[in-house]
Amino acid sequence: MNETVIERLTEADFPLGEAAPVIDAKKQEKIAHENHKLHKRLCRQVGQAIGDFNMIEDGDKVMVCLSGGKDSYALLDILLTLRERAPIHFDIVAVNLDQKQPNFPADILPAYLDKLGVDYHIENQDTYSIVKRLIPEGKTTCSLCSRLRRGILYRVADELGCNKIALGHHRDDILETFFLNMFFGGKLKGMPAKLVSDDGKHMVIRPMAYVKEADTERYAEVKGFPIIPCDLCGSQENLQRKQIKNMLREWEKKHPGRVESIFSSLSTVVPSHLMDRNLFGFADLKTDGVANPLGDIAFDEEPCSTPVAGTISLTQL
Repeated sequence: MNETVIERLTEADFPLGEAAPVIDAKKQEKIAHENHKLHKRLCRQVGQAIGDFNMIEDGDKVMVCLSGGKDSYALLDILLTLRERAPIHFDIVAVNLDQKQPNFPADILPAYLDKLGVDYHIENQDTYSIVKRLIPEGKTTCSLCSRLRRGILYRVADELGCNKIALGHHRDDILETFFLNMFFGGKLKGMPAKLVSDDGKHMVIRPMAYVKEADTERYAEVKGFPIIPCDLCGSQENLQRKQIKNMLREWEKKHPGRVESIFSSLSTVVPSHLMDRNLFGFADLKTDGVANPLGDIAFDEEPCSTPVAGTISLTQL
């Protein structure tokens, strides 16, 4: 019996008043089991990313950037869980930048963090007025806002003595950025799980690099995070990113597993089979008479290619 049917059953369907509580208990048990599996999966994926990229080490002080959105809430929650289990010691401080956007509920995050008992810092900076003054009406404000926010958070990290800055970007963010750079920037460039900041002083990490956005959405519902809307500034959503997001969702719907395969490819790069002359020394490439299994199979059909109608492959000769 599926959950939709169960939800429609009422006490009138059970005149003896015995079966309904049993079914309800089973449903609740199933929901609790699925929620537990989700939490375990997120902990495993975040832990794996931290290990794969050596994101957090003994003695680190990690600044978790908390925006009030589902992803940063999930990041903080999972890192707090992992800290309790980790064989190393590291400190966590949650940081929110209040940019003085109209109608921003300034009391929500402090109340949540006080209840959680986690160290935190609220940085008050009126970047909203600066952006509105410099950006013409109707133009997107995201680029300037992002630059201002980044500079402020770097300064706060220094003031708090944090040597790591953790951001809540997930797998879908990384893939969307990859395709945005490819389609609109002409670059094979994504959003790395770990990098040195543009000022050269800070290590930025993305512990949720392996986590699907759908899982953070569900986890936020399960945990009841007090979500703060991300459109308080009135700026339009990045339409190009929205198009990429829709493209990936459509691909996954029509071809299950394709998105996972694309994400995997970001960790399996073959520089000799691309065309970046700075990444691979094509100009100095020489034959040496030594067989190389990774060399080019120039006359063979690529394993995953689709033959063009009317062509003849070598296997047909």
